[in-house]
Amino acid sequence: MNVVVVGAQWGDEGKGKIVDYLAEQAEIVVRYSGGANAGHTIVHAEETYKLHLIPSGIIYPDSVALLGAGMVIDPKALFSELETLEQQGVNWEGRVLISDRAHLVVPRYRELDVDQDRSRMQPIGTTGRGIGVAYSMKAARDGIRVVDLYDNERYARLRPEDREFLEPYRERIRPLVTDLAVYMHHARGRRVVLEGAQGVLLDLDHGTYPFVSSGYSAAGGAALGAGIGPRALDHVLGVFKAYTTRVGNGPFPTEFIPERDGELGEQIREIGQEYGVTTGRPRRCGYLDLVALRYACRVCSLDALALTHLDVYDQFDEVKLCVGYELEDETLDSFPASITALERATPVTKRFEGWKTSLSGISRYEDLPTEARAYVSFIEGFVETPVEIISVGSERESTILRRDQWTR
Repeated sequence: MNVVVVGAQWGDEGKGKIVDYLAEQAEIVVRYSGGANAGHTIVHAEETYKLHLIPSGIIYPDSVALLGAGMVIDPKALFSELETLEQQGVNWEGRVLISDRAHLVVPRYRELDVDQDRSRMQPIGTTGRGIGVAYSMKAARDGIRVVDLYDNERYARLRPEDREFLEPYRERIRPLVTDLAVYMHHARGRRVVLEGAQGVLLDLDHGTYPFVSSGYSAAGGAALGAGIGPRALDHVLGVFKAYTTRVGNGPFPTEFIPERDGELGEQIREIGQEYGVTTGRPRRCGYLDLVALRYACRVCSLDALALTHLDVYDQFDEVKLCVGYELEDETLDSFPASITALERATPVTKRFEGWKTSLSGISRYEDLPTEARAYVSFIEGFVETPVEIISVGSERESTILRRDQWTR
């Protein structure tokens, strides 16, 4: 069974924890898109793991972590991450594989990335990791694939500075390389998690273009990046937070504004520790946007949702979420493609009573306070998608499972 996990907002939704939760019962975890610009934090057995390229399932000794064809991989960042995992007691050898069709990131891409963003009329706020440039090179058919390291004719044609950077990694990468299509064909019938990067609203086609990532973040990209067809995707799970965050520039209709919302933005950021795993940048925070979430459910055909960070609201008297956008003289109930419309839109909010108690230690949905269940129930009805997993803390055990994601 192939289960896809996607971010249903602008990334940083807590996908790492949810993938980790599912990966305990999985045999293979495939990261199908993105690069070292992404970051997942996993808290497991009192150890914290910060992952950027390696799929979240790596901490389980019997699982295989596979870097898919849709990824762009910086070899230096890859081996630095593997070394850190090894220092944390994770034996990864023989369990990390890389698609021979994945693309590579070289140092000059990072330099180009920073220069390009600086020269834009409206900077995007890139992480400067060279990810966008790598995808641009890929689309221009001038990129460097993993397989090119072992094609002497192709390798000889690379720029001298690229070969100089890649040379120390050729033999280190060689034992990790696999033919993804063959591997996944033989994996039919096994439990596989397909792990996405960023979120649907950062997808190149369906996100808030041009303030998006360069890879595919929507569920449709899972099949491409994992070397399988769309009919092989059995279940799609979207992850979202009880509020919304965004990193970098771009429209954010529900962003907290001090003049309107007081110190709510700072409170949420501190309680939720909303700082980038990769960059350390503070994340922009705002109300949960149900208009955007419903859009994500539709463009990804989400079967179910996983709600994270619900416990962040434990001590609030009230909780608000967005159910529409006010734009000049009209109210929108769908997510517009226009960036200008999104930048000018203000949220129409609905108020809920806070639960004023800790959700820590709750393992059954029925044991949640009535107010928390009312909040969840309204979300389900609005987006027409069931919330089947609820996270009430960073630890793996702080998870309420309403339905087994491996049973359909």
